[in-house]
Amino acid sequence: MKAHDGMYIGGEWRPAVGQDTIAVVNPADEKVIGHVPAGTAEDVDAAVRAARAAFPGWAATPPAERAARITALRDVLAARKEEIAETVTAELGSPLPLSQAVHAGVPVLVAGSYAELAASYSFEEKLGNSTVLLEPVGVVGAITPWNYPLHQIVAKVAPALAAGCTVVLKPAEDTPLTAQLFAEATEEAGLPAGVFNLVTGVGAVAGQALAEHDDVDLVSFTGSTAVGRQIGATAGAAVKRVALELGGKSANVILPGADLAKAVNVGVANVMSNSGQTCSAWTRMLVDAERYEEAVSLAATAVAKYVPGERVGPVVNAKQQARVRGYIEKGIEEGARLVAGGPEAPKDQGYYVSPTVFADVTPGMTIAQEEIFGPVLSILRYEDVDDALRIANDTVYGLAGAVWGADDAEAVAFARRMDTGQVDINGGRFNPLAPFGGYKQSGVGRELGPHGLSEYLQTKSLQF
Repeated sequence: MKAHDGMYIGGEWRPAVGQDTIAVVNPADEKVIGHVPAGTAEDVDAAVRAARAAFPGWAATPPAERAARITALRDVLAARKEEIAETVTAELGSPLPLSQAVHAGVPVLVAGSYAELAASYSFEEKLGNSTVLLEPVGVVGAITPWNYPLHQIVAKVAPALAAGCTVVLKPAEDTPLTAQLFAEATEEAGLPAGVFNLVTGVGAVAGQALAEHDDVDLVSFTGSTAVGRQIGATAGAAVKRVALELGGKSANVILPGADLAKAVNVGVANVMSNSGQTCSAWTRMLVDAERYEEAVSLAATAVAKYVPGERVGPVVNAKQQARVRGYIEKGIEEGARLVAGGPEAPKDQGYYVSPTVFADVTPGMTIAQEEIFGPVLSILRYEDVDDALRIANDTVYGLAGAVWGADDAEAVAFARRMDTGQVDINGGRFNPLAPFGGYKQSGVGRELGPHGLSEYLQTKSLQF
């Protein structure tokens, strides 16, 4: 596994301005697997200047040609799928089967969807005596998280490219090797120099410089709500557009007539996937009082299958491990009933957290309100459907959720009243064209599909 010691700027790997580096650590065994440069404001400025210089040519490139380049990028990612999966496993700790299917597989699907959209999207329309043009917004600053390193990159870069924008990417410092592989893939796919640029570094330095840069027209950020507020404030002061995909505390609502065993098993799998490091995870399971204890028992049985180091990997670093264990301790302190797991580390080496299930969780508890970002499930009791809706909507977040009912119509009726951006009905499948994003403090804007593409376009009208 090779780590580049420079930045990818203007179509080439360039030495970083500074000498500082960031160690990349495998969270499964705590060993250093590489180093990448810690980017400075000067590195960011060079990347933005390269993106600005490349913008007029890329924006003028016909959509069909942009689609061809995105198709080529998809093909490179597909050809390097095993290498990508192994890299994600090494720097994130994800079990290899999950890395192959999700971390390496889903980005290929998403890139393909944007190749098709770029070719078919209508970038102008007639409205009365006006022609409305949808034009690229300009230079995009993309700041991505560590939990789904390649998916989050593709979900921002592919629609930006389809729209005709150029991009500067600042990936999470925990998973920069995947981002370097993506930069190599853009080069293999034949993207013109400067259309895509990569600067590795820490958020407080490189990320902040990118968000504040006067020549960045839009900042697309995925991460915590706290950092999203800072980026939103910075962008607001400059009257700069933002797309923010932030935190979540999603409800998995099991209505009285639903298939309880299926709903609980799928719900537990959803929370444990990626070691619970998923912003849209259904971390609050809501069950009616009559079947509550049965659901708790089913969840305890289901979570026992998630053995640390086998079906569930570590969390990303020591800080995150301490954070998640602290939340588990807080749940016990506030009176929740520990059904499985607990705060003790399950392994002597690696940043593992015991897959944990809490029962008797009330809506006001910390573990029912704050995003934990680890393999921790809270099970809450409701008295009737209106009570379930009140509990489901009783957080500052509104990113995702699930509803299980006796039939789809019943579940859809409930979902329509939920204050959240995406809801899975009776185990609905992932759709790469469906808009993903949040209500309330879960963010601004949408990713994926045509709605995701529209974030990177601005509107001009011509009157005749």
